[in-house]
Amino acid sequence: MKVLITGGAGYIGATVATACIEAGIEVVILDDLSTGLKAFGEGRDLYIGDIADRGVLDRLLADHPDIDAVIHCAARIVVPESVADPLGYYDANVGKTITLLQGLRDAGIPRIVFSSSAAVYAGESGEGVDEHGSLAPASPYAATKAMIEQILDDSAKAGDFRAIALRYFNPIGADPRLRTGLQNPTPTHALGRIMQARASGEPFTITGTDWATRDGTGLRDYIHVWDLALAHVAAVQRFDQVATPDAPSQVINLGTGAGVTVRELISAFERVTGEPLPVVEAARRPGDQAGAFAIVDRAADVLAWRAERSVDDGVRDAIAWAEKLRALG
Repeated sequence: MKVLITGGAGYIGATVATACIEAGIEVVILDDLSTGLKAFGEGRDLYIGDIADRGVLDRLLADHPDIDAVIHCAARIVVPESVADPLGYYDANVGKTITLLQGLRDAGIPRIVFSSSAAVYAGESGEGVDEHGSLAPASPYAATKAMIEQILDDSAKAGDFRAIALRYFNPIGADPRLRTGLQNPTPTHALGRIMQARASGEPFTITGTDWATRDGTGLRDYIHVWDLALAHVAAVQRFDQVATPDAPSQVINLGTGAGVTVRELISAFERVTGEPLPVVEAARRPGDQAGAFAIVDRAADVLAWRAERSVDDGVRDAIAWAEKLRALG
């Protein structure tokens, strides 16, 4: 089996690529390296280019006419940035994906696995949500994911291809063997900001303490990136059993099945480091939500997959990866 991974030199895409290779799946990568690292494509069949560059895409597909499936990870992903630059996000995530999908359709690629997001859900209750949960994207970033899901659903029903959208919650950690990890030295997610606060000696700022959660802070389902990568492998391997000609478009939640609040994430960080973390409190940020956690029964049923790694494992691997990057200079 051979798969094309868009954004395959990024944090998630590169980790998915590693997991695919370990599962005996041949990998081709397309990445413009705007945020991805060329080093993550070393030893792999890397094509450098934009997903909407038909010249690059057509050359890649001509070189690899035997591609069985595409895992579409390429996207801009920073929520506050999307609020400030919605047109840029709709262009990069939706507009360019349409061009990509047209190329894949023209080449007769039959299977699409889309890296979607739990950000498409309403996310106001801090409770569990399954695939039938209400959709209410709270940021342009989240709206782009919901739009692409709709595009895939409509296109699958039209017979262009079959599609599986993986709605995953909050990835943390790194490849446990530290081959890949966050390439962004200043990530905006909670664990990244916690690590930056510790490195700078400044208190960590909890943004929003009045959410409808058990301790008032935002709640997320933190899934280890290696568990997430293994779920993508399962989606490719079981694709034809999940997205059938009679039901060509499917949605699957990926998460641990348990919510962790910001205060609980801080506690996990303190357990792993053995040091207290000073905190201050501030108001909510634009685009923030109370959050939710994944109800993952469907992933267990159709992919035979469950997350196996803990939040502490994710924190530990994220810290180890950051230390490796610092050592490399």
